[in-house]
Amino acid sequence: MSDMLVKLYELPEMPQTGKDYRIIRPLAPDRFRVVEWVKQNSGTNAAGECEACFAHTPVSMYIAVRGKEIIGYACYDAIAPDFFGPTRVSMAEQGKGIGKALLFNCLQAMKEKGYAYAIIGSVTGAKTFYEKTVNAIEIPGSCPGIYRDYLGGEA
Repeated sequence: MSDMLVKLYELPEMPQTGKDYRIIRPLAPDRFRVVEWVKQNSGTNAAGECEACFAHTPVSMYIAVRGKEIIGYACYDAIAPDFFGPTRVSMAEQGKGIGKALLFNCLQAMKEKGYAYAIIGSVTGAKTFYEKTVNAIEIPGSCPGIYRDYLGGEA
């Protein structure tokens, strides 16, 4: 579970496709609804990081919605400045480009904030996705990285 690095100044173009969902920043009144969705779909640990995003102005996350239904989320600046993640798309919606759209929105927001690089924290199963999508590279020696003293981690 190493970290990965993305050059924000060399982001590829976001592919445009037809879509039946929207990518939006949640508003403060959506906080408990969004955090609960993240808790149910990603677990307590991700919900804690998601909640931290609501302390920022603007909120440092994006959600994918179809109507009023949340179908995915992606956070940045949650565990630390310049970190992307956590992120998840509901199982029924995977493979439709939603995760890619969430990723690009977050990375673009980080670039606009002035970051030159983004760190994708503790990549578990999507290493190839990040390599192909945004040319991310693994950061040697980055495991356990920022999660070294994490109380919910393994001993």
